[in-house]
Amino acid sequence: MKGTSPKSPKPSTAERGGARPAQPLCGAGRRRRACGGRAGGRRRAMTDYSEEQRNEVEALQSIYPDSFTVLSEKPTTFTITVTSEAGENDETVQTTLKFTYREKYPDETPLYEIVSQENLEDNDVTDIIKLLEQQAEENLGMVMIFTLVSAVQEKLNEIVDQIKTRREEEKKQKEREAEEEEKQRFHGTPVTIENFLNWKAKFDAELLEIKRKKMKEDEQAGKNKLSGKQLFEMDHNLDTSDIQFLEEAGNSVEVDESLFQEMDDLELEDEEDDPDYNPVNLDSD
Repeated sequence: MKGTSPKSPKPSTAERGGARPAQPLCGAGRRRRACGGRAGGRRRAMTDYSEEQRNEVEALQSIYPDSFTVLSEKPTTFTITVTSEAGENDETVQTTLKFTYREKYPDETPLYEIVSQENLEDNDVTDIIKLLEQQAEENLGMVMIFTLVSAVQEKLNEIVDQIKTRREEEKKQKEREAEEEEKQRFHGTPVTIENFLNWKAKFDAELLEIKRKKMKEDEQAGKNKLSGKQLFEMDHNLDTSDIQFLEEAGNSVEVDESLFQEMDDLELEDEEDDPDYNPVNLDSD
């Protein structure tokens, strides 16, 4: 693999996949792990670890020239920004991974974390962390940063596809809802005995309330209605209002006052004072 020290044997195809040839184990009494595939189980010297780490950093710089950033050399710490392929409407998702070499990397897994992300949900971030953990354990004993970053790249592409699929489903759901609403508009709600009785009960209640309000308004209007006598007593201008109206309309009205001069000589009796006055007889006439 590119970035591996010439002193270390190149990993076989079987080591890259699932099954690996039997390897000597280290750490008796503790969690056992492969020593990196060295012949005879010989441990790597510290200079070998440093050289492998340095070679991998150089390889990563050439592979990711625009997204690789060294943060420190002791311990070796760097970031790699990973961006998905463009999805619908050129939308992408992105994350920046931070790696730190442990002293005996690659016989120890590197430290890793997500320092930033764009357009990712919380569950997506959790899935990426789990993926890094899984890949690191599977590639223990080999330089693995390129493998980890490639796995994250594939995961981001899957997330973009999922976003596209989710939006298509949402669009179809909205279309189905619009069609159903259109059907309801033309066909209405099917009438059943139950919903008809419910509707009639509400309708009768509303109608009764309208009648009550109308009766109350009519009753109130009757109490407030004034008689003609009351109207004249409240407004004496009503005596001449008709004449003023005609004059304003351009009609001249002349009153012969001589016709009313001898009114006082007339003997007029109120009908109510007449002993022969009977309202019933008036109605029968």
